[in-house]
Amino acid sequence: MYNMIDRGDFLNLSNKDLPVKRSSGKRKYRKVRKVALNNLKGRSIEERPATANSREESGHWEMDLVVGSGKACLLVMTERVSRKELIAKLPDKRQQSVQEVLDKLERKHKGKFSKRFKSITMDNGSEFLDSNSLEASCMNPGEKRVSCYYAHPYSAWERGSNESANKLIRRFIPKGTDIGILTERDIRRIEQWINNYPRRIFQYRTANEMYKAA
Repeated sequence: MYNMIDRGDFLNLSNKDLPVKRSSGKRKYRKVRKVALNNLKGRSIEERPATANSREESGHWEMDLVVGSGKACLLVMTERVSRKELIAKLPDKRQQSVQEVLDKLERKHKGKFSKRFKSITMDNGSEFLDSNSLEASCMNPGEKRVSCYYAHPYSAWERGSNESANKLIRRFIPKGTDIGILTERDIRRIEQWINNYPRRIFQYRTANEMYKAA
């Protein structure tokens, strides 16, 4: 399809009209070994288990925010093996709002939460900085429910699955959109579309299919 568009087989349609443009080559990334000065106590991505880095084990997630023109935003979580996406609407960018989503997930999955959410990798935004609170179980006081890791500053590529998923979300929610007007039904529709989208990397199986098989 990309070749047909580049050849001009379609009238009034070119590469610039595509949601994601085809790259001429694989992008090169420069490794960053800087420490985030606002997050000296956070656990670095360099400490993340090898099984998470290699995508050999399911249950390792990446987390980020998708913001709009207002206070409301979306918390997005992407599972590294299956690319399954979880999306939740937040009233603001406070960590308390992020923590409430994780608490809700823990209650939903009950005793299976730590098996399904083994680690979460995120950036050094203020909404994620208190890793102790994010890691602490809301159902079993004093116990740890998940391990949090932080990417290096200016290294969004270290959460590549998350960034790719955010591009899919932007097909429905362009930059500048007021996320506050989105309904729960809107968000579930976007989430379901992403999770049921055939992926070439999986021989055109979906994220939902990969997650169930993991």
